[in-house]
Amino acid sequence: MVVYRLAAVLFVTGMLHFWVRQNEPQRSVTPVDTPLKVSIVASGLNVPWEIIWGPDNQIWFTEQSGTISKVDPKTGVKTLLAKIDDVYRYRSLGLLGMAIHPDFKRQPFVFVDYMCKKDSAITTRLVRFTYKNNKLTEPKILLEIPAHTGHNGSRIVFAPDGKLMFATGDAITITNAQNKKSLNGKVLRMNIDGTAPADNPIKRSLVWSWGHRNIQGLTYGANGLLYASEHGDALEDELNIIQKGGNYGWPKVEGFCDQPKEKQLCDSVKIIEPIKSWTPTIAPAGIVFYNKNLFPEWKNAILLTTLKESDLRILKPDQTGKKIESESIVLDAKYGRLRDICIGPDGSIYVSTSNRDWNPATGFPKPADDQILRLTPGKATDQVAQTATSPEAPKGQRIYNQYCASCHKQNGEGVAEVFPPLRQTAQVKDKEQLINIVLNGLSGKIEVSGKSYDQHMPAMSFLKDSDLAEVATYVRQNFGNQLSAVSEQEVKAARAK
Repeated sequence: MVVYRLAAVLFVTGMLHFWVRQNEPQRSVTPVDTPLKVSIVASGLNVPWEIIWGPDNQIWFTEQSGTISKVDPKTGVKTLLAKIDDVYRYRSLGLLGMAIHPDFKRQPFVFVDYMCKKDSAITTRLVRFTYKNNKLTEPKILLEIPAHTGHNGSRIVFAPDGKLMFATGDAITITNAQNKKSLNGKVLRMNIDGTAPADNPIKRSLVWSWGHRNIQGLTYGANGLLYASEHGDALEDELNIIQKGGNYGWPKVEGFCDQPKEKQLCDSVKIIEPIKSWTPTIAPAGIVFYNKNLFPEWKNAILLTTLKESDLRILKPDQTGKKIESESIVLDAKYGRLRDICIGPDGSIYVSTSNRDWNPATGFPKPADDQILRLTPGKATDQVAQTATSPEAPKGQRIYNQYCASCHKQNGEGVAEVFPPLRQTAQVKDKEQLINIVLNGLSGKIEVSGKSYDQHMPAMSFLKDSDLAEVATYVRQNFGNQLSAVSEQEVKAARAK
């Protein structure tokens, strides 16, 4: 009934964590008053996962289904560059990240990563293509590592020194992130032939940093800082600055070192904390550093797309780039899930939607999905009128929308084979079982109403007893269910067991 992720951190002290995150001073998220003109560059795409401003002044993009193309932003004419037949598309798997060599004339290389499947084994491949005669040819596998049905990253960027930075997920195996011999749950640094640079923090290893759960965005900003957006579990999505030899804590630390067990670890091991975190989670995706003049009020900001919240966020850092001073939002829930972002030479901003992926937002995909959109300054008349404020929803519904609806959907129908429905299921009817699931999470396959589902659900024990009772009651009395309420005392008794 909540956002399914890996049930890894089941601390009873999580309630303290939630209290701290909810009660610390928060900078407000403000609407941007700059009028925007939004135009469509391309439509009818199949999850454009990575978009890059290419060396020919066209937008190069990957589609999760396995194609690499480019589109002329002036005419909308698309050109297919490659179709990769061995891409395994399933849930969040498929053709994902891409990077173009910065010295493209002399080294016409394009790097992509994608998932493959042979028998029952799923792997992530990092492959280098050569651009010839308007096609990508001569694929060379640089790296192949274990993958899973989720948490595979993956973003690729070039560092200022010409090295390739490749972000991997923990592949739903939480021991990977802290295991320096595993290449999962890491940021990797390599030469363009896939070998390890001599100055990496671990000799003869590609590992640059570790302790990552599932990085979804990677970009360089001012002063050579490498920023990464990362998915948390049920809480603590993160924005990090990636440092050489840095440990980012997962799964022992989520977000900041602010739980007793986390503090104990952080006193003995250097853990790098995020410069920004979000609870409830927003599912951050692609990021880019904006250094153009077309939107002067956004200059030197980090622009971040989100999936769960379906918006574009403008994060303004201080002069050092190491502290976020403000956060504002545009495109709020208007175009569905937003996957990636790139900047044109004139400062125009391009955003790709992700509405044909495995977990579309309510009301999506629409007939034109997926799209690449161009944002330019507009007139006041281009602004979308604000709708009247609706009456505040009941507390149980608000908690459900924050933590549950992105997976089980607002109508409670879930996602086939991934997230089970909530209508008249045994797990919802059995009050004790429902409370235990919410408190302790689930991992592995589960049978619901005769159908199999295989996705992980985190423990929600960080919520207060009263909040857990409210959301469990909401589930038991909606989605076609007419069941008795869950009391705070029942949740408290279950927690004590």
